[in-house]
Amino acid sequence: VANTGFLSLCAHGRVSGLAVEAGAALSHVTPVCGGRTLGKAGRCLGVAGEQLSRHLQRLLLQSPREPAVLQALTKPALTRLLKEQCCYVSLDYEGDLRETGSHHPARFQTPDGHWITLEKERFCCPEPLFRPELLQHSCPGLHQLAGQSLWTVPDHARRLLLGNIVLSGGSSMFPGFPERMCLELNLLFRGAGVHVEVLANPKRGTAAWAGGSMAASLTSFQHTWMTKGEYQEHGAEYVHTKF
Repeated sequence: VANTGFLSLCAHGRVSGLAVEAGAALSHVTPVCGGRTLGKAGRCLGVAGEQLSRHLQRLLLQSPREPAVLQALTKPALTRLLKEQCCYVSLDYEGDLRETGSHHPARFQTPDGHWITLEKERFCCPEPLFRPELLQHSCPGLHQLAGQSLWTVPDHARRLLLGNIVLSGGSSMFPGFPERMCLELNLLFRGAGVHVEVLANPKRGTAAWAGGSMAASLTSFQHTWMTKGEYQEHGAEYVHTKF
């Protein structure tokens, strides 16, 4: 049993850093120092991939397109083909909304031969990760939660974490997401005398799984295993004692 933020850092070869995870159901910010998760400084956001898929569907149904075509789209097709292939994070959301010429359209053909064109929906879909109020959430955006988490940790640890901010999870795979996160965090820490670096591995969508494989192979990690013998002796409840 291990924290997914810690495992995401392991996948990047680190035991200290700030893991910013944007997954399917939830998004998390987890600070880790020397392999130890600082739980009280962690943050959670109730906006992630599933909410973004529903948001994209609403945006498309509100547009002047043929509603029957959109309503016939299955959820997997909407997620895999429209959201994952066509959407991106804007570096200037307000500016892109004002400038209609910045809406580079993307066309997608449905299995039954109809064409769907995405315009501003391409960058409006993932924006709630940074502006949860677009989905009627009152909590701060993911970058602000990361800033809160960093200000919570001791001063000596903050500089270490600022240089090791690691992204993971499928919803962090939007083009422009790493650049926007880096931009927003540097604005938050402007005047602090630090430059924030965001690490975005191309395979970060499955970073927690990769990190779990790596961590489980380390001899230093083996003392945290619950062996078959322990399970047979103490039963399933022993997991609460062991971990």
